[in-house]
Amino acid sequence: MALSRQSLSVRQRVGSSSAAAGQGIGRSIRVTAWVSFVVEVLIIGTGGAVRLTGSGMGCPTWPTCTADSLIPTSELSFHSLIEFGNRMMTGVVGIAVLVLVLLLWRLRAERRNIFTLAVVVLGGVVAQAVVGGITVWTGLNPFIVGFHYVASLVLVCVSAAILVRIRQAPGPRKLAVPSWFAALVHATSFVVAVTIAVGVLTTASGPHSGDVNAGRTGFDVELLEHLHAWPAYLAFALSIVLVLTAYRWGGAVFRWSIALLLVELVQIALGLYQARNGLPELAVGAHMVLAALLAATMTVLILCLKRQSPIPAETVSSSSRS
Repeated sequence: MALSRQSLSVRQRVGSSSAAAGQGIGRSIRVTAWVSFVVEVLIIGTGGAVRLTGSGMGCPTWPTCTADSLIPTSELSFHSLIEFGNRMMTGVVGIAVLVLVLLLWRLRAERRNIFTLAVVVLGGVVAQAVVGGITVWTGLNPFIVGFHYVASLVLVCVSAAILVRIRQAPGPRKLAVPSWFAALVHATSFVVAVTIAVGVLTTASGPHSGDVNAGRTGFDVELLEHLHAWPAYLAFALSIVLVLTAYRWGGAVFRWSIALLLVELVQIALGLYQARNGLPELAVGAHMVLAALLAATMTVLILCLKRQSPIPAETVSSSSRS
């Protein structure tokens, strides 16, 4: 009975929402935040297309496409169109987040956390454009390409955090779940991060270099595939535990635990398929995009662990008297 009352209490805290949640956040901000998130994910897809079609040096210079032209010329192949299209996506991503920053400007004081996150994404997009140029200058160095991808994942996670924060009320927050469960979630996030990092290294050592003349890491790809699979299975097992324990509380934590488990299930199935079928380009590209969604889902779950702290009664009382 005591356990049931505790579970009910946690369920109420996890599922509770303040009437002030999203205060000052208009529809235009919400829509723009979603657009920013979607294009952040899409540019990972277009970047993957550049790599998987061997178009990494389709535009052999940067910031121009060739030494004499900003855009692809008729002498270049379709690879240049794919590479240039990905560069144009950077502009789309930048415009989306710039609009978001401008919309949040009037709320920069009362919703500083959201405004700061948006500025971080904007700065990250600019930095990513430069890193993209460096990858071209270095002839698609696999370590720089890998860093380029990881940085894109980080921007996806920050964009996901913005989507969560705009639905939450401002103010201090505290844990809405037991501390042991929060620790388990953070442990799972660490394993997920290791899985993604080893996956990036595996891809950097595999056949999809982005150009026939691009170098690889020189590591044993078969060994890396196993090293990539082990933490993936561990993350999946931990996610099963998360779902089973979060079931009694319900709310956002339970829903996002299920989402995390489902994304991991698809990722594992896709990973097994591509490993057993010679790493087909479409499967590898989907695996890259799903890794971004996995990281975003993990981010949302972590942010759902806390709820807004209640305002002390004496503070409310003094405010009403004044």
